[in-house]
Amino acid sequence: MAPDGAPVGDTEVGLSTEELRSLLRLMILSRRLDRECMALQRQGELTVYPPFEGQEAAQVGSAFALGPGDMAFPSFRELAAAVVRGVDVVEYLQYHRGTWHGGPYDPIASGFAPICVPVATQIVHAVGWALGAKLDGKAACSLAYFGDGSASEGDFHEGANLAAVLGAPAVLFCQNNGWAISVPPQEQYVAPIAARAAGYGFPGLRVDGNDVLAVYRATKDAAERARAGHGPTLIEAMTYRIGPHSTADDATRYRTDDEVERWRAFDPIERFRRYLADAGIADDAFVEACWAEAETWVGGIRAELVALGPPPAAEVFDHVFTDPPATLTRQRQEALGDA
Repeated sequence: MAPDGAPVGDTEVGLSTEELRSLLRLMILSRRLDRECMALQRQGELTVYPPFEGQEAAQVGSAFALGPGDMAFPSFRELAAAVVRGVDVVEYLQYHRGTWHGGPYDPIASGFAPICVPVATQIVHAVGWALGAKLDGKAACSLAYFGDGSASEGDFHEGANLAAVLGAPAVLFCQNNGWAISVPPQEQYVAPIAARAAGYGFPGLRVDGNDVLAVYRATKDAAERARAGHGPTLIEAMTYRIGPHSTADDATRYRTDDEVERWRAFDPIERFRRYLADAGIADDAFVEACWAEAETWVGGIRAELVALGPPPAAEVFDHVFTDPPATLTRQRQEALGDA
C-alpha cells in the first residue's frame, strides 16, 4: 500500500474479507490498549511501560501470520502481538506491576513466550525452541521479535548463525523503529540489517513495517518456508516508534517533534483504514464500532488490573537469596516491620 492507502502492485495476500477486517480491528484494539497502558503507568498502576504506537502493523501483521502450533518470542514491546496470540492482557500487564514471576499467562497455551527484557536474548531462545520443534518432527516455527538495537548484540549473531547451521525453522523479525533508545541507525550500522542474512546463508528482506499486508505476506512466506524445512529467514520491518522508549525515557532529548510528526503521516492504522474503505470492505460504521469496542475492552482491563491491588511488598526480598544474608534480613525487618 502507498502511504495514503492506495493499492500498489498485487495486494492479494490470501486473506478473506473478514480476516482483513480483523486485522484492522486488532490494530485499533492494540492502539487503544497501548494508550491506556501509558495512562495507567502515569497514574501509578504500572511501574514502567514501553509504548508501541506506530508499530501496530509490524506486530499485528506478523503475529497474524503465525499458526496455532508456532511460538512467538517477544522482547518487552510486543503487547500488540500478544493480543493477536490471545494472551490474557491483565495477566500480561502484571509484569509491568512488578510481580516477581513476570505475569501468570501460560506461554504454551498462547504460543507466546514470556516477556524478555535483556536485549536480544530471546533470539537464541527462539532458535533453540525451533531446533527442538525440528527434532520432534513438528511442522512448526518460531518467530523472534527484536529491534534494531538488538541486532547490534552478540546474541543476534549467535542466534542467526546457529539457526543457519542447524536449519532451525525460525523467523527473525526485526522491528527497525528508528531508535535504539537514543541511538539512531547511522550510529549503529551502514548496510541494511536484512543484508546480514546473506552472510549466514539464508534469505533476508526489508519490508514496509507500516504496511500490514506487506508484513503479513512476508511473515507468512517466511513461516511457511521454515515449516517446510528450508530454514530461517530474517525480516527487517521498517517502522517508527512514535512514543518514548519507555515511560522512563524523555525522547525530546534526542529527537525533534518535527521528526515524529513526519512519521505520523505514515500511520499504519489510517493507511489500512483507507485501503479497506476504498475497497468497500470496511466503512466508517465498522471503524467506529471497533473504537467503541476498544473503549469498553480497555475499561474492563483497567478495572481488573486496579482490583488486583499492589504486589506484596515482601516479594522484593523473597526471591533474592535462598539463605538471606544478615544485611538483607535487616532491611526486610526495617521495611516490613517483620520480627
